[in-house]
Amino acid sequence: QESMHAYAANVYTTVIEELMKGKQRKFIAVEQEFFRLWWDMVATDTQKQQVHQLLQEGRLEFVIGGQVMHDEAVTLIDDQILQLTEGHGFLYETFGFRPQFSWHVDPFGASATTPTLFALAGFNAHLISRIDYDLKADMQKNKKLQFVWQGSPSLSERQEIFTHVMDQYSYCTPSQLPFSNRSGFFWNGFATFPDPPKDGVYPNMSLPVTDANLHLYAQTMVANIKERAAWFRTGDVLWPWASGCDKQFFNASVQYSNMDLLVDYINKHSGEFGVTVQYATVSDYFQAVYSRNLTWETRDSQDFLPYSTEPFQAWTGFYTSRSTLKGIARRASSLLYAGESFFTQYVRKHPEGSICKCKALKQLQSLRWAVSEVQHHDGITGTESPKVKDMYMNNLMYGMFNVKKLMASIIFDINNAKKNGEVYSSVYTKDSGKPGATNVDQYVVVYNPLAWNITTFVTVSVSNEAMSVYDELGRSVPAQVQSSVESQSTYDLYILVAISGLSYRKYSIKPLNGKQSAFIGRSIKYKRRDLTRADQQGPQLFPVVNSCYQIVFDQNTNLMHSITERETNQTVQFTQEFLEYHVNGDTVKGPISDNYLFAPNASAVPVSKAVGLEVMSGSLMTEIRQYFYSNVTSQDYIYAVYTRLYSVPEGYDGKLLCHRIEQEYSVGPLELNREAVLRTSTNLNTRQLLYTDNNGYQMQKRPFKVYVNNTVARNYYPMVQTAYIEDDTTRLMLLAERAHGVSSQGNGQVEVMLHRRLWNNLQWDLNNNLTLNDSSVVRPVIWLILGTKAVTNTLYQTSGLALEHRPVVMFGELSGDKPKLPRRLQQNSVHDSPVTVPPNLHLQTLSIPGWKYSSNHAEQVRSIHRGKQKQGDADFSRVLLRIRHLYEVGEDPVLSQPVVVDLKSLLKGLGSVTAVEERSLTGTWDVNTLERWKWKTAQYPGKRFFKSTGASEVYIVTVHPKEIRTFFVYFQVQ
Repeated sequence: QESMHAYAANVYTTVIEELMKGKQRKFIAVEQEFFRLWWDMVATDTQKQQVHQLLQEGRLEFVIGGQVMHDEAVTLIDDQILQLTEGHGFLYETFGFRPQFSWHVDPFGASATTPTLFALAGFNAHLISRIDYDLKADMQKNKKLQFVWQGSPSLSERQEIFTHVMDQYSYCTPSQLPFSNRSGFFWNGFATFPDPPKDGVYPNMSLPVTDANLHLYAQTMVANIKERAAWFRTGDVLWPWASGCDKQFFNASVQYSNMDLLVDYINKHSGEFGVTVQYATVSDYFQAVYSRNLTWETRDSQDFLPYSTEPFQAWTGFYTSRSTLKGIARRASSLLYAGESFFTQYVRKHPEGSICKCKALKQLQSLRWAVSEVQHHDGITGTESPKVKDMYMNNLMYGMFNVKKLMASIIFDINNAKKNGEVYSSVYTKDSGKPGATNVDQYVVVYNPLAWNITTFVTVSVSNEAMSVYDELGRSVPAQVQSSVESQSTYDLYILVAISGLSYRKYSIKPLNGKQSAFIGRSIKYKRRDLTRADQQGPQLFPVVNSCYQIVFDQNTNLMHSITERETNQTVQFTQEFLEYHVNGDTVKGPISDNYLFAPNASAVPVSKAVGLEVMSGSLMTEIRQYFYSNVTSQDYIYAVYTRLYSVPEGYDGKLLCHRIEQEYSVGPLELNREAVLRTSTNLNTRQLLYTDNNGYQMQKRPFKVYVNNTVARNYYPMVQTAYIEDDTTRLMLLAERAHGVSSQGNGQVEVMLHRRLWNNLQWDLNNNLTLNDSSVVRPVIWLILGTKAVTNTLYQTSGLALEHRPVVMFGELSGDKPKLPRRLQQNSVHDSPVTVPPNLHLQTLSIPGWKYSSNHAEQVRSIHRGKQKQGDADFSRVLLRIRHLYEVGEDPVLSQPVVVDLKSLLKGLGSVTAVEERSLTGTWDVNTLERWKWKTAQYPGKRFFKSTGASEVYIVTVHPKEIRTFFVYFQVQ
């Protein structure tokens, strides 16, 4: 809102005005969030008309067109797709416009997922800028800044995209002028916060172009154009006139009038300068390069992460910065995923329901907006000021509250509950109901948002140890209760739930009255151990066992000692410790760590000299609680690990649960200028090779690289969802519910950065309040899977998604007369799964977007020209469906096979399917009319268009490895 007031609104207002004054003038715009705020709150009818005209003339062009320019390192693929879809839906509905080029100039490093997504969205070319400084210099020298990128090994040339890397000047023009002591080429100066200047005179405005300096300006511009031209293969130079890099064109009349003079002068003297210049959009530039018909080199699926700007500036700190925000952003995304499918089922199956659909859609939209916006490259990255972080948090919490409220009211409406049985939902962190008092029965409703049957535990906070749990039919449900980790006065009740895909179950929790109770977890506390003296005795080992693993602890140190995978009887030495990197905050003394950068002084230092241990054991779960103290006599611990091992009773499918070693950490508050890591050391001979994921979509190989400077920080990589190390036989897999920095700093080791607390005196950081003095306690969760490659291969995709999309728990209490669920609903919700997919497919999206646009392009364009777009309610008949194949070609003998899906029978639980349209990734193209540019490569010398082919038999679809298929589905009206 402040940016809107200080400059962003003025950009659109003044640029539109200036474009109307000169036919040669052009402009590109990226982020829809700012544009939509201007369009909805500021723009006049005349300005709106002008925007329509300029888009038609190709002089205003939207590139990328998502809500934001998303970060590429720490975002999840689902959320990248969401924010692109959100922006594209608005642009297509409002203007019939479909972006076809990217402008990803600012994310800190480039992921290989992005080119694939942009290809799937129908883009013809992709543009990036921030890659390693030494790599860029090399590519620049050898004219290799442009290539055809095959970002996905499985989709390879089918979803390749031409990629342009900006040169060393990036998206800027040179700021130094040889003839002036003022900055160059940005005549509108710098934006001022919080208010624009009353007189229109901004600080640091460049020297206006006059007859006296016109030739000097032209010489400077031409020299820079020629310097850049030498780095590219064609005579077309993209010269980005973003003038001062960031925050420009808020005073566009000054900018364009000076640019016009310069452009005209160079073109009049083009013989002398050897250069002609013109205003252009991104599509003009790529069209020029494409028409040269050159043959381009291809790049495989290797990404451009991590990113360094100088020898001591590795941008690997932001992989962990503001861990709480990263965690909440992912919980919000997961809740949105659940809410969308829940609402879609409600609309399809309960057309007579009493909930106002338009209001429900607004509730979902508030969370779509919040989750989209936080994907910004200064959002989920943690590189914003505290004030902006609070805005992201508030918007996420507000959206989550709305969606929980919607889900609760749907359950209420379906169950026709009497108004005294209130369904309420706790909104975040550990969901907990009101403690069950004796006269009130509590119930929980648990929704499984995945399209697979799941067996897992949900946790409920209760006030009493003596509890029993029953399902809808009054049968006893396995549960375990034990003293809570969080507080002395409450208990954690773990309930074993088995729920089919996209369904919910209802469980009653009753105080005990003589009948069968939940198992009670018993505590054994071990003496706190002094690690400095532990070496003097041999280990004293004790095991914790379930049917998949035996974990051995050493009572001498209270640390983990080894893990045995019981099926193969393979034992791996396994120890974990917390360490801290000490970092410098004084720029005089050397490189600093900040929100973006990680610059350790030296190796990490172990933090605790003493460890306390408590084991809670019960028949369903054993929880090992380790507390790490700075010394034997310290009162408070700074670190804790809660390790949970599950045992599943007969009659339940416990495969995933049994193979998961769940760890929850408590870290903080840290001291200043400390970066906290958990290092896991094994005796696996990994040759220091690490694997980490790109955005939860595909894996990257990360060999350890030695550099002259900053080797530790430059070997950190983002783990969004998955990382693993392995030797010839055994693999250790880590699955995460938020992004972390991860590294292998030694053979058989993997370390995860969990938290950072920093302060520095760099002037820019101080001015922007970017010192990351984060005094919070963070509680991330990581699941470990240990086993053969074959076993971990079958488990990690489904487990990663089971962690990402844990069941949604809602609470209610019933006092006095208890409404019973109608029989029909019981049967329905308990047994029939409305939608189930095989384990190598993921139902990526099932939602009702509400867009009003026609999926026939000609019709959509006509109705916009006739001004028909404004009226009408949201469209609730169109369902958006995405299906993703989880495996790569050749990754697994069974799971990597293509899957034939019959959409009619897949969706029969939602009603009778009458029509299916296959669409581009964000829904704006019919795949049968989408033609992308095919750039020539040595592999494919012919130049042609990529012609997508949709499903030949409308309802039968074959989904190949790594494909993401997008459909509009229509059902028979009930």
